[in-house]
Amino acid sequence: MSNGQKTRLTVDIYGYQYTIVGTESEYHIRRVTEMVDDKMREIGSRNASLDTQKIAVLTAVNMVNDYLKMEEELEQMKMELSHMKQRSAVNG
Repeated sequence: MSNGQKTRLTVDIYGYQYTIVGTESEYHIRRVTEMVDDKMREIGSRNASLDTQKIAVLTAVNMVNDYLKMEEELEQMKMELSHMKQRSAVNG
């Protein structure tokens, strides 16, 4: 949402209700919260002895790790594209 309006949405994450308020669309907020819920359930199912707080922290660590990997891949692709453009300009 680019017009500054706030979206307010109640969602379920790992069996708990949260009210999320933000400037993103309802679709975006639902997508984000569903991804968090899915990751928490995945981690919880593999580690039945962990409490919700530990599952949440592990979920955050996993998701930030994924984000950083994608950020690094994006930077690598940008560098490769830049090199391709430079070669094309030289050979063009």
